[in-house]
Amino acid sequence: MKKPFIAACILLGTCAFAQEHFSGISTSKRTGIVNANLNPAELTNLKNKYEVNVLNISAGVANNKVTFGDLVGGNTDFEDELFSGSEPVNLRADVKIIGPSFAFKMDKWAFAITSAANVKANIVDLNVNLGSAVTFSGIGLIAGTEQINANYNQRAAGTTWGEIGFSVARELYEDETHKFSAGATFNLLFPGSFANMSANDFNGTVRNLAGDVDLTDASAALNFAYSGSLANGFTDSDNFNEFFAGGLNGFSTDIGVNYQWKDPLNENGYLLNGGLSVKNLGSMTFKDDNNVSNNYSLNVPNGDYLDLNQFEDVDNIEEIEDILLQSGFVTLQQSNRDFKVKLPSYLAAYADVKLYANWYATAYLQQKLKEDAGNDQIAMQNLFTVTPRYSASWWEVYVPLSFNEVSDFTAGIGFRVGGFFMGSGSILSAAIKDTNQADAYLGFRFGF
Repeated sequence: MKKPFIAACILLGTCAFAQEHFSGISTSKRTGIVNANLNPAELTNLKNKYEVNVLNISAGVANNKVTFGDLVGGNTDFEDELFSGSEPVNLRADVKIIGPSFAFKMDKWAFAITSAANVKANIVDLNVNLGSAVTFSGIGLIAGTEQINANYNQRAAGTTWGEIGFSVARELYEDETHKFSAGATFNLLFPGSFANMSANDFNGTVRNLAGDVDLTDASAALNFAYSGSLANGFTDSDNFNEFFAGGLNGFSTDIGVNYQWKDPLNENGYLLNGGLSVKNLGSMTFKDDNNVSNNYSLNVPNGDYLDLNQFEDVDNIEEIEDILLQSGFVTLQQSNRDFKVKLPSYLAAYADVKLYANWYATAYLQQKLKEDAGNDQIAMQNLFTVTPRYSASWWEVYVPLSFNEVSDFTAGIGFRVGGFFMGSGSILSAAIKDTNQADAYLGFRFGF
C-alpha cells in the first residue's frame, strides 16, 4: 500500500492527540465537566451551582517505533523507522471532543447533560516484516526471504462515534471532615464509521527477488470489516470526521465513587480528593448501508506465490479483498451485515493530595479491562501519571509525568486561567529528548 493505514494513523496523530485525555486538568481542584467525564461522582464537587462547558478538545498519538523528531524533522526514512527492529508495531491515536454541555447542583444531588465526539485509530501488534512486505517499503527492508510466525492477532483499526450523556451524582455522607459521593453516566452512542483489518495466527514466508515481493507457504485467519466513510478509504483524514451518522445504535455506562478529606483551614478545600470509576461499559452496533464484516481463511501453498506488490496503490479495504479473492488464496468463512463494536472499557483511579499551601500532587492510574486483540474491540493503552501542581483559586500550573504502555515515559505541562485551560502530556519530554508520543488539549468552561 503506497500510503498504508499505519502511516495514516501516525500522520493523523501529529495534528495533536492525547492518550490520557486532559492530563492534569481532569483532576484539577477547579471541578468541572472535564472532571465528571473521568468520574461522574465528581459532579457533587462543583464549585458553582451551574456549570457550562463550551468546548474541550484533547488529542494525541503514542507509538513504540517512530519518535516525534522523526515525524517533524524528516531526518530519517519514515518506513525504515516504523518497521525497524523485531518488536511488533503498536500505535494508539485518540481524539476526544467534549462539546456543549451543562451541569447543575441541587442540594445533595448533581446532574449533567453532555455531548462528545470520539476518534480512535489503532495498530495492534503488527509484525514488522509483514507490515514492510505489504507496503512499498518492503522493497528496501526485506532482502532474500523472511519467515514470519506470528501466533497472535495483528490489527489495524479506526473508529468514530458520538455520544450524548446523562449524568447523576449524589452525596452519600458528609460531615465536617469527610464526604462520600457516587455517580453514574448513561451514554447514548451514535456510531459513525469503522474499519478493521486483521491477520490472526499468520505463518508464511516473504520473498524479495529484485524488488518483486511475494508470499508463499502461508496461512492465517483474516478479518475485513468496514462501515460508513472509512469504507471509502483509510488514508484520507476527512474519513475520520463522521461522528453521529449511524443514528442511535448503542449504550454505555460510567460508574464512579468519590471521597474527600476536607481541609479544616479552607472551607472549600480538601487535604485529599480521591476517586474510582469504571468507564465505557457498553458497545455499539454499526448498521450503515455499506456495512461489511468478512472472515477469510488464507492458504498459500508452498511453491505458489501471492504477489504483494499488488497492494502498493490500494486505498481501501474493499480493494484489498478484491485482490485476495482474485488470487484464489482465500476462502470466505463467514460474512455479517451488521456487527457490534465494544468500547475501550477501563478502570480509572486517582488521588489528589494537598502537600502545602497551594501545592498539590495527583496520582492517576488507567487500566484497561479488555485485551486489544479482538476484532470487535476498540484498543487503548494502560498508563500511570503523577502530576505535581500549584493550584490557586483563579489559576494553576501543573506538570504531568506519565509511564505509558506503548510510548514509555512522557512529561508535559499545562495551565488554567479562570475557565480556560491548555496543556500537553508530552511537550516537555519532546523538548528534552525524542519521545514516542505527541499530544495537546485545550478548552473553555464557566460556572455561575
